[in-house]
Amino acid sequence: MPELSYREAVRDALSRAMRADEDVFVMGEDIAEMGGSMGVTQGMLAEFGADRVRNTPISEMGIVGAGIGAAMQGMRPVVEIMYEDFLTLSLEQIVNQAAKHRYMSGGQLKVPITIRTQGGAGWSPGAQHAQQLEAWLVHVPGLKVVFASTPADVRGLLWSSIYDDNPVIFFEHRTLYGLKEEVPDELEPIPLGQARVHREGTDVTVVATGRLVHESLAAAQEAETHGLSVEVVDPRTLQPLDERALVESVQKTNRCVVAHEAVTRMGFGAEVAAVVQYAAFDWLDAPIERVGARFTPIPFAPVMEEFVVPHANDVLAAILRTVGKDVDGG
Repeated sequence: MPELSYREAVRDALSRAMRADEDVFVMGEDIAEMGGSMGVTQGMLAEFGADRVRNTPISEMGIVGAGIGAAMQGMRPVVEIMYEDFLTLSLEQIVNQAAKHRYMSGGQLKVPITIRTQGGAGWSPGAQHAQQLEAWLVHVPGLKVVFASTPADVRGLLWSSIYDDNPVIFFEHRTLYGLKEEVPDELEPIPLGQARVHREGTDVTVVATGRLVHESLAAAQEAETHGLSVEVVDPRTLQPLDERALVESVQKTNRCVVAHEAVTRMGFGAEVAAVVQYAAFDWLDAPIERVGARFTPIPFAPVMEEFVVPHANDVLAAILRTVGKDVDGG
């Protein structure tokens, strides 16, 4: 199997979809000659031309609005918002237009738009370029929300998002773009709403998203030195959520930790905790632990950024708390 980076896997999914279907095109700021701020669309202009790899003005509301119009006319646009922080400028179009048209038309209109965006800390981009806002979009009926953590997952989920007839917000994490793994040459679509168990265990379930999947896997490995078997589950699709997979895992392990990079207050982890508490309360042997960023804007200084966002040691501490241990094993 060829080895692909996360960045290359995104590009591969986009390119394959555009080769297979002339209704698929991409648009966004600096995505053509420059190849996007993160280099995801490099080389695509030469293959597909300027009609299908479209540079846009710096107007997130205009970009998304044009994509919605194209989608309702039968196209399958993939819109890139350079940083997910800038989704705030297009929320009127996303929340009041894209998410509502199919319902308000009684199903007569489809809005098959995929809005790709990236964010996250770990490289000192500052408070306006590092937020994790996925919980904002999960709260809106009519949207689907995806957050892939590996090259294979990002490729299969992006393909499925492009061919979904509903608007999909597709989150990517900046620090994962260089992550590599072996990926089958044949692209296998991954159904939206299907979680993935990255690591099986029997003592504690960790439900993690994005970068925190990898931090949780590192924490799970360290937990073995404390005699603990940790299961790591990645929802992959935040809406619709594979509640059954999460609940079944907790029913097996009897403990749950939820980990994401976004702040814990009103974060996606709060919903996971509520789902688990409601459906698996009788199986829980300890309170559900939540791991996330401290409630502050992301600092620019690397040492402060490191302090604010969660890492493997924070996940490990939460794992140990669920079994009544501290980090020193007491």
